[in-house]
Amino acid sequence: MTDDSIGAFRDELIDSGLVIDAGVEGLYGRTLAYEEIVSGIIALTTRTGAGDGAMAVHFPPLIPRWLLERTDYLKSFPDLTGSVHTFGGDDKRHARLLALVDGGHDWVEVLEPAEVVLRPAACHPVYPLCTGGPLPTQGRRFEVQGWCFRHEPSADPARMLCFRMHEFVYVGDPDGAGAHSELWLKRGAEMFESMGLDVDVVVANDPFFGRAGKFLAANQLDDALKLEFVSPVSSTETRTAIGSVNRHQDHFGLTFGIESADGEVAHSACFAVGVDRTALALLKRHGLDPGRWPAEVRARLWP
Repeated sequence: MTDDSIGAFRDELIDSGLVIDAGVEGLYGRTLAYEEIVSGIIALTTRTGAGDGAMAVHFPPLIPRWLLERTDYLKSFPDLTGSVHTFGGDDKRHARLLALVDGGHDWVEVLEPAEVVLRPAACHPVYPLCTGGPLPTQGRRFEVQGWCFRHEPSADPARMLCFRMHEFVYVGDPDGAGAHSELWLKRGAEMFESMGLDVDVVVANDPFFGRAGKFLAANQLDDALKLEFVSPVSSTETRTAIGSVNRHQDHFGLTFGIESADGEVAHSACFAVGVDRTALALLKRHGLDPGRWPAEVRARLWP
């Protein structure tokens, strides 16, 4: 994918009035027309998972700092992390802050880290909800959605700094996690294809950081722990992940001390939709005017 093709699609999106350049690479405003596409994707995803008994939860785009530390995200993806800093000083420190601002200098040095960080994945807050004793025999299921942040500024509109994720998560025994993965692999493919998207399923790995991350990525690929639904987004030649099925094995069970019904360490798995990437894939596939999309696609999104 060339920089020209990436930039061309971004320019088309902005010129169409669907998104707004917010002044920082990878940061966009969204107009009502764009948000209506997002609402349709979220509603369709919810309908696809209806009847599973998942607990629907919604968290803010901030999580406690300790939660990010517990998930090992800082070990695996420090380069994607977003921390929140606030001012807690006195008048003297405030004067220092204003002097730095007026002088055009970096004023962040006078701030202090808050007790919260930006949420990198929608599912992270659900795992602490599963502690405090063995899980039910059928495990626990969650439907969770909301804003996430990953610091990977890019001219590619598919790599937004702030984006929406919609996930269906299972926490329980290994067989249940495997069944959840297989079910959503089929459901996910059918859902994306029902929107008229050209989707392939590929084995993938997360962008783990550093030398140790290379081994984690290799293991993830070898065991096929991450399967991505890929479709043309910024380019028709190169495909981008718009959703995934992830088997975490016992990672979160060990991290949070979660027990399955038989007292063993719990396993987990999730199906994740990149809501904004799916919206972009639809715009790439069907054009920048949703009012002219195929009737069957419109009926799926806005029944």
